[in-house]
Amino acid sequence: MRALYWFTRDLRLHDNPGLMQCSDADLLLCVFVVDPHWFEPGHFQSRTMGTHRWRFLWQSLSDLDHQLRAQGQRLHIAVGRPHKVIPELCRSYHIDHLCRSRLAGTTEALDWQQTVAALPGIQHSQYEATSLFEQSNLPFDLADLSATFSQFRKQVENVDLQPTDPLGDPIALPPAPGLPNDDRHLCPPLNTSATDSRMCGGERVALSHLYHYVFERRQIVTYKETRNALDDWYSSSKFSPWLANGSLSVRTVAAQVRLFEERDQRNDSTYWLYFELLWREYFHWYALKYGRQLFQRDGVQRKRRPVSFYPQRFRAWCEGTTPYPLVNACMNQLRETGYLSNRGRQLAASCFVNELGLDWRFGAAWFEEQLIDYDVASNYGNWQYLAGVGADPRGLRQFNLEKQARQYDPEGHFVARWNGQAEHMTPLYTVDAADWPVG
Repeated sequence: MRALYWFTRDLRLHDNPGLMQCSDADLLLCVFVVDPHWFEPGHFQSRTMGTHRWRFLWQSLSDLDHQLRAQGQRLHIAVGRPHKVIPELCRSYHIDHLCRSRLAGTTEALDWQQTVAALPGIQHSQYEATSLFEQSNLPFDLADLSATFSQFRKQVENVDLQPTDPLGDPIALPPAPGLPNDDRHLCPPLNTSATDSRMCGGERVALSHLYHYVFERRQIVTYKETRNALDDWYSSSKFSPWLANGSLSVRTVAAQVRLFEERDQRNDSTYWLYFELLWREYFHWYALKYGRQLFQRDGVQRKRRPVSFYPQRFRAWCEGTTPYPLVNACMNQLRETGYLSNRGRQLAASCFVNELGLDWRFGAAWFEEQLIDYDVASNYGNWQYLAGVGADPRGLRQFNLEKQARQYDPEGHFVARWNGQAEHMTPLYTVDAADWPVG
């Protein structure tokens, strides 16, 4: 058998069931496709792939290539549309088995469908590598996924559903074909960044950080109390960037949490970290169930909201010049580093939807471009949740920004560090009722 393994959001050797399945092949071609469309403007004023996420992705690809070369393999980086690039490689190297991890997201599903359609006669397989559970083990059919996270959590906990045990590294990989130089020289250049140097892409950094956070510093025992801090490295796990592109397996994280609880300590905080993994899991199946509805203005609830698009408000939110210092600080941190705390994301999204009255899809698209830990299901699922058109039974969520500032930044250190007091703030209204300029 001559196999092609198409790496996507599973940039690792550990716990990679599709790659493990290819271990029996006579020849193995390992491929990652960089789509030029990622770097082009989209429908909502943003690109799919911004500077920060591209840097983190490239670091992860470089590490994966290093790991593969240690096993006598290599990573072939191709540039182009996947449904064209993958079939060309399959035909060139006489591939008879195509493998990939199954992904949430309509674009990702379409890429797979078009690729498979272009390769009649070739065996193809997808594997679960991005979720805690196998779909076949869920205590319900996907079509019956609960409308809220709380119901989902109770369903899986009532039957004591345990995450699938993670796999180890493949003992040996088949040889690679004799390959010409790949397309990495065609990839966009990398720019400098203010991102914390500890947030470097790649499987080796991810596994080291996991062990350090859980077992060496034991930060997991205070996770519930510190997780809402706005700007501290150890206040939250920071696993999300590596989970997002698959440098780190979510099943491995769950297994390490379980091991810590068995050997060391179990408390509300250790459970709460797993609780957050369940939130991620819920949105994974949510995206697979609802498909295109994940990206529609009225959401899965099909609720119409009185929203519009005000270019000056959107620009002020992106640039951190709104009348809300805490939100400005959050947006400046995001824009400069590619990262924002969970609390910061909720505040920024609430402001976007409620105070600024903007279409949530523009905010979700900006997060998609900026966040190094962008995950299609979690990002769009959470934005729908905040906008009141998704998985929240309470409807529209609105945070009192002044109260949040007093609670999470009482001394104003976060606002000061990230220049939230903009010198030139953009007013919400630039014209009056008769469309005359204000001020």
